[in-house]
Amino acid sequence: MNAADWNSQLRFQISRHWDNQIRPRLAGLTDAEYFWQPVPGAWTVHPRGEGTAPIEGGSGDFTIDFDFTAPSPAPVTTIAWRLGHVIVGVLAMRNAGHFGREQVDYTTFDYAGTAREALAQLDAEYAAWLTGVEGLGEDGLAAPSGPAEGPWADYPMSTLVLHIHRELIHHLAEVALLRDLHAHVTR
Repeated sequence: MNAADWNSQLRFQISRHWDNQIRPRLAGLTDAEYFWQPVPGAWTVHPRGEGTAPIEGGSGDFTIDFDFTAPSPAPVTTIAWRLGHVIVGVLAMRNAGHFGREQVDYTTFDYAGTAREALAQLDAEYAAWLTGVEGLGEDGLAAPSGPAEGPWADYPMSTLVLHIHRELIHHLAEVALLRDLHAHVTR
């Protein structure tokens, strides 16, 4: 029996889910869905200067609502906010920390002002992540995650890869649910 190629298995796990569930559920996302606020005061991506959260992050014409301390209760967030979180906090910052992408964070990212733009950003960061994971090989998966991961620095990269894949599945399922709610509430 051959030993499992864990790198291929990890990439297969997320790419199969991405190709058959995540990306098809995002196809045709409209700006109305992207910006829809399911409750008043939901955190979102919005034109600069229009936010009410303690911090408006972003370097461009659109910013994302956030705070360094988690509000209680946590704010409800829009599809735009959730995609911004996945694009920046889940993928782009990890791509920068591990795979050579230029440094970026919630305050320096140029957030999308349309659903189409956001999906293009998501696709680009996802592709960079998948390519980066492939480049790790088996030895790279066993190496420590390193200082970019703070308290998780000593954990192997495989732990980070599993975490990022869980985050993608979790948050993008939330986006799918918000699309379903939007379809039923706004008809």
